Amino acid sequence: MKYQPLKYIYKATENPEASTLLLLHGTGGDENDLLPLAKNFGSHFNILSVRGNVLEHGMPRFFRRLGMGVFDEKDVEFRTHELVSFLKDTAKNEGFDTTKIIALGYSNGANIAGAILVHYPNLLHGAILFRPMLPYQQMPFFKTDKNVNVFISSGKLDTMVSNSEIDMYTSLLKKGNFIVKHHRLNTGHNLKEEDISLAAKWTQKLF
Repeated sequence: MKYQPLKYIYKATENPEASTLLLLHGTGGDENDLLPLAKNFGSHFNILSVRGNVLEHGMPRFFRRLGMGVFDEKDVEFRTHELVSFLKDTAKNEGFDTTKIIALGYSNGANIAGAILVHYPNLLHGAILFRPMLPYQQMPFFKTDKNVNVFISSGKLDTMVSNSEIDMYTSLLKKGNFIVKHHRLNTGHNLKEEDISLAAKWTQKLF
């Protein structure tokens, strides 16, 4: 199976040294979905918003799933490599620095961002994971050699992922030398203004 190009929107700053905010939508979203959210993070980032290549009943996703909460793990791995290949090619075409990419993903987008942390632990400069799940039931060994910061916000009332799974996820990331900030909010799977506010403050402090 060959890698396919991904549809995207890229908005550059005037600063050639700028970091790039990589926007990864949830199920049913597209490359336009998270653009309004990005405005909360300031105007000093390049913006790269990507549409997943998989369709589930007409809804874009970044990888296939076999059922609710059950991922096609072979496809997770393939689509992760496909996305990273796309990022490297697009960086050359658009002129941004691949060492300064901060992934921001919601739900399915957070899960593909998490898979990047597993397979390419030294690639991302940082990651914001809204409502993530473990990308693999049996997580492979992974470890970063860099000071990679990861923001996670989960919902106490989220019926798609248990609090214990998120606790395990944060523990595995920390064991892999990632610097994790986890907020558990009194909400379900949907995003709240509090998610955005906390992530924006975290980003402004670190980047």
